[in-house]
Amino acid sequence: MERIFKRKLYDRLLEWKNIQNGKTAMLIEGARRVGKSTLVEQFAKNEYESYILIDFLEASDEVKSLFNNLMNKDFIFLQLQAIYNVVLKERKSVIVFDEVQNCPLARQAIKYLVKDGRYDYIETGSLISIKKNTKDITLPSEEERLTLYPMDYEEFRWALGDINSIPLLRTFFDNKLPLDRAHRDKMRDFRLYMLIGGMPQAVNTYLETNNFSLVDRAKRSIIKIYQDDFQKLDQSGRLETLFMEIPSQLSQTNNRYKPYAVLGDTDKEKLTEFLKDLEDSKTVLFSYHSNDPNVGMSLTKDVSKFKIFCADTGLFVTLAFWDKDHTENIIYQKLLNDKLSTNLGYIYENIIAQTLAASGNKLFYYTWSKDATHNYEIDFLLSRGAKLHPIEVKSSGYNSHKSLDAFCEKYSNIIEKRYLIYTKDLSKDKETLLLPVYLTQFI
Repeated sequence: MERIFKRKLYDRLLEWKNIQNGKTAMLIEGARRVGKSTLVEQFAKNEYESYILIDFLEASDEVKSLFNNLMNKDFIFLQLQAIYNVVLKERKSVIVFDEVQNCPLARQAIKYLVKDGRYDYIETGSLISIKKNTKDITLPSEEERLTLYPMDYEEFRWALGDINSIPLLRTFFDNKLPLDRAHRDKMRDFRLYMLIGGMPQAVNTYLETNNFSLVDRAKRSIIKIYQDDFQKLDQSGRLETLFMEIPSQLSQTNNRYKPYAVLGDTDKEKLTEFLKDLEDSKTVLFSYHSNDPNVGMSLTKDVSKFKIFCADTGLFVTLAFWDKDHTENIIYQKLLNDKLSTNLGYIYENIIAQTLAASGNKLFYYTWSKDATHNYEIDFLLSRGAKLHPIEVKSSGYNSHKSLDAFCEKYSNIIEKRYLIYTKDLSKDKETLLLPVYLTQFI
């Protein structure tokens, strides 16, 4: 049984519908299999009297050709109603362009369809601005965009039928209270989320089977879809390799992703294109080095120094054990019970990146030299108003924070709050708030 999961983006869509009232179209971007079509169809079903969903992955040439000529919109709407056997009602119906990157002319038509004003329009897409999908078309300025990320921890708890945990955790965070005896259970709950991740198919498999091997199989099938997409964009396999090597690059202590170490000698322009395509696929999150940690970090980011995380930590775990054709249940059990001896620092760093991105943060980090052979590193830098919130991540209960202290001394005038995220209970160490990983979402 394919469940429909509650997603936070639904409320954003509702806001758009009520405020814009047809003046703009909405484009939902996101990785393949992240739940865009399900969300949008559920929204269309609930909030409109009727809807037409055109899936451009399987739409006929007859449907696609309707967008070649927009002179006669009455004809287009009549044809769509006849083909999909749906009656459209003025200002009470929505037309959904699903996977719109497969029909660039339909995306271009949005400008004129919105101007026509009869219906609402929602588009979904992945790989939405890849060159071949936008070549020779004028992108509509009437298009608003939202990104659907994998399910965040709260959405994951909802899927498990738990609506109380997150508001409770929020109270502990707001009052800066340790969880004491509840901490161990909360850590285990959160590790379950790290292992399964937030892809609806993986979560659904877990709820149906309670079997990690089958969850892993579901995640592998998603990764294979990504591999196929990357292969279509780049037959040489280099784009796919950049993706598959994310865990091994993160597990090394070299502070950043080294594409030349992964691909060997590659033309700089070609590499830039690969990285752009990878970012565009929404399967990954880029964190850029900030050369001048200050409020406008986007202005001083170093595009040649970056880390790459998986947009979904559940997929990241499967990628990390990709050397076998399946990840054994025993590995999952050990990970879940915190008994696996591998250094899991990089999995924790990935989940923090995913959590921060889902909360609307752009990702930046900062390194500077400590001495001839060592560097200090701040794992994540958040800007809040005119101030910075630096974050150091530890994969253990180890609570030293030398980099954080050195950074806060160096930039004392712009630091507002400072966090160490680790696996132990909430506590304070002078100015630093030590947070268990499951409270990251409230920062």
